[in-house]
Amino acid sequence: MSDDPETARQIAELASDDRPLLVLDVDDVILEFIRPFPRFLEVRGYDLTFASFRLTGNVAEKATGRVAEQHEVHTLLDDFFAGQAEWQYLAEGAADTLRSLEDKAEIVLLTAMPHKHRSTRRAHLDQLGLTYPLLTTEMAKGPAVAKLRGSTGRPVAFVDDQPNNLISARGSVADAHLFHLMADNSLRAFLPPLPEDLIVVQDWHEAAPKIAQALGF
Repeated sequence: MSDDPETARQIAELASDDRPLLVLDVDDVILEFIRPFPRFLEVRGYDLTFASFRLTGNVAEKATGRVAEQHEVHTLLDDFFAGQAEWQYLAEGAADTLRSLEDKAEIVLLTAMPHKHRSTRRAHLDQLGLTYPLLTTEMAKGPAVAKLRGSTGRPVAFVDDQPNNLISARGSVADAHLFHLMADNSLRAFLPPLPEDLIVVQDWHEAAPKIAQALGF
């Protein structure tokens, strides 16, 4: 897996830190996504039906029933992220959990989204009181997690709602503690069987003590 050069540049800007590392996805982990996105689509004249664990194929025009093509879904996502402050809110328990860990761990947010939306997301997270470093990536997350860890061998925990991102991290950081968390668990039924080494948690209240234990607290 190759690095995203822009993500690598963002990582290089971070101050050196040798504390245990906690890397967190944003959408449907720290910020709600599955709940607000259908409301956004409704305003734009679309319906979202969950027949599989993907967006393309599940977005349709309300007036005609025509299924939106992939490029249309990408445009809708782009518009949603551009206006995310209007739609996205904190997942229950996320902020409290991070506050309980922030003195003992280096906390970094790693979100898979176009780099052009980084400043918008940065402003929204700051407004919500989450001032932790924010990295964007348009490629696999594993190399970014490895680069964040550095060469110290410090404990690493990574939380994401997308199994492929966790599998990517396992390929780059073999001993990382990988947590599968979904702010909205309604789509779990559509997931394929998860690798046995993923730690599945139902919410932040369950995740908090397990992350602390994984990081040695």
